This record gives sequence, structure tokens and C-alpha cells, in this order.
Amino acid sequence: MKTVKIESTNFINERKLCFGKFSWQEGYGAFSYAKSQKDKVVNYILNQEKHHSKKSFKEEYLVMLEAFEIEFKNKYLFEFYDGGR
Repeated sequence: MKTVKIESTNFINERKLCFGKFSWQEGYGAFSYAKSQKDKVVNYILNQEKHHSKKSFKEEYLVMLEAFEIEFKNKYLFEFYDGGR
């Protein structure tokens, strides 16, 4: 994950794909799905903007943690940026 974060940070900053200098927050979350769910995952990614107009990323992330039965403490969750929501 460290390599993914470093390489993606460099990619974004070298191409100036966002205003100012981009950097990831500490930590990460990862979820796996069966190969049979590939089309659903791809469809979700392609429609994120529309999907998140109805439900914030934070709301969805918390639902995923509960669905996957992942114990967590709110104080250890990263900061959520809901784009003005």
C-alpha cells in the first residue's frame, strides 16, 4: 500500500491533477470482492459521482465497515471530505 500511495502521489503531483500539492492522509482501508462481482465493482467505480450525490462517502464507508463486520473506533477513522455536503 505504501508503494501505491507514493506512486499515485507522484503521478498526481507531476501532472498537476489537483490544485496545490496532493498528499494522502495516514492509513488506508481496503475491501476485497470475489471475481464474480467484478462487473458490479467496475460499474460502481464508473458511477461514483452519481452514487455519492445520494450518499456521502463517509456514510457508505461506515456501512461497508458494518457489512464486513469490521470493528472500529470513530477516533481512528480518517477525516472525511464530503465536498460541501
